[in-house]
Amino acid sequence: MSINDEKYKAWSAQRKAHLEGLTAALLFPKIRAGDRGALASAITLIESEQAKHRKEAYILLNMCLPHSGAAWRIGITGVPGVGKSTFIEQIGKKLIEGGRRLAVMAIDPSSSVTGGSIMGDKTRMETLSMQQEVFIRPTPTGKTLGGVAEHTREAIILCEAAGYDVVLVETVGVGQSETLVHGMVDFFLLLMLSGAGDELQGIKRGIMEMADGILITKADQGNEGQAKQAKLTYQNALHLLSSNAQGWTPQVDCISSIEARGMEIPIAWWKKYFDEGTRSGYLKARRRDQDLHYFEERIQQKIAEFLATDQRIAERYQSWRNQIIAGTCSPQEAAKNLFEQILHYRGEI
Repeated sequence: MSINDEKYKAWSAQRKAHLEGLTAALLFPKIRAGDRGALASAITLIESEQAKHRKEAYILLNMCLPHSGAAWRIGITGVPGVGKSTFIEQIGKKLIEGGRRLAVMAIDPSSSVTGGSIMGDKTRMETLSMQQEVFIRPTPTGKTLGGVAEHTREAIILCEAAGYDVVLVETVGVGQSETLVHGMVDFFLLLMLSGAGDELQGIKRGIMEMADGILITKADQGNEGQAKQAKLTYQNALHLLSSNAQGWTPQVDCISSIEARGMEIPIAWWKKYFDEGTRSGYLKARRRDQDLHYFEERIQQKIAEFLATDQRIAERYQSWRNQIIAGTCSPQEAAKNLFEQILHYRGEI
């Protein structure tokens, strides 16, 4: 057995031991009381793929759901090096000074050894993580496309039930996760560097229209001029885009996280955005549409899992694929026949 295998075995045993005895009935009152340890255990529970853990996770989520929904859900993205963690550290301090309680879902790349987070945002946000009003969860991406953990949505519900009224979801900034994050938050914040070419900031292509706000970071150390020029460039670009259904016009400004300058700017954006969205009913409708879209995604995922795990269906599935490749059957006919075989195997016809 290799060292990596031994590490993975030890990690798996430790995780399994931690989950033993965790139930929804045990965790729920502690979560409602704001117990950060219980919240961390609950998120570990919902991330487990074991059937008995998933059952308890669903029960817990249903218990927490009526106590969720009141938080600001904010997505934060940007290329690696733009200063996401430094920004979150500074904005977090500003938020708790204003009486807010903050939860950070920091989506980290997964270790190929244990499946756990590599970058470890608690070490990158050391001062912030020590605050009692803050909960930081480095969450491994696992096998989910684009750097968004599969159970981030569920973790948001748990954090809100625990009393956190601002939830930040930080992506790894790999270029494909933004659409997924945009589908689970209310406000999508894009952090940009000034003075970098498009080849270094390709992430901005395709997501400008999703951004509700753009912050030019590192407007310090003699970089103020470039930052202001970048601000004008993005403001001009955003004028070509239409406002969202709420009528919100994306905002652009410059900040310096290192100097803790400009942190009041995004907070003012958020307050106005959420006040107007709540008053108009836009946020409620947006979240409803997000939930329905996620439901459709999960249905598709469950169907794919069923096709892959049921041996009889998997064999028929591959058979129809081979016939399509060979040109002996049309995709439409293959899909129809496979569906009829699934119904037959399940005893429906």
